[in-house]
Amino acid sequence: MAKAKLKFLDLNARHPGVSSGVALSYAEAARVSLDRHHTSPCEFAIQDNGGSNVADAEWIECDAALKAAWANKDDATRDGAYGLALAAVEETRKLVAVGRAETRTGADYYLSETPVAPDSFEGSVRLEVSGTSDGSNSVINARLAQKLEQAKKGTSNLPAIASVVGFSALRIVSADLEQT
Repeated sequence: MAKAKLKFLDLNARHPGVSSGVALSYAEAARVSLDRHHTSPCEFAIQDNGGSNVADAEWIECDAALKAAWANKDDATRDGAYGLALAAVEETRKLVAVGRAETRTGADYYLSETPVAPDSFEGSVRLEVSGTSDGSNSVINARLAQKLEQAKKGTSNLPAIASVVGFSALRIVSADLEQT
């Protein structure tokens, strides 16, 4: 069986809630963030609700102009994490982004297995994302707990997933918010 791939370079081809411009932006940010620590290809450990998988990430090395465009490390880490988290949830759960979440919903994106009406995300799952450039496993795990709490406090009552991308650690950790 072939190893899984994190398909973060063309999210708009499969995620109706990600435009081509946003997909390109996330891919650039992910490439810059990965180039900070690694060379292509590399293997990510993906942990989802305690289950573990691995997936390869491949990209073209960034030139000086792209690195200069994404010189703000925080922005590059955040936007790159969006791209890799969406690719990971697609690979592990077969969910795709169907829309960007509103402020204070406790999420960044709405996900679904099937297309939804653009004005209704009923039946969707929320995805709350974070990224860390240099964080260790303990930092990633602590951030996951923070993101789960943020999703819990959100104004939406839809089910939620929190996901944290660790660029240096080559680790993506996701978990479901327990419904009460």
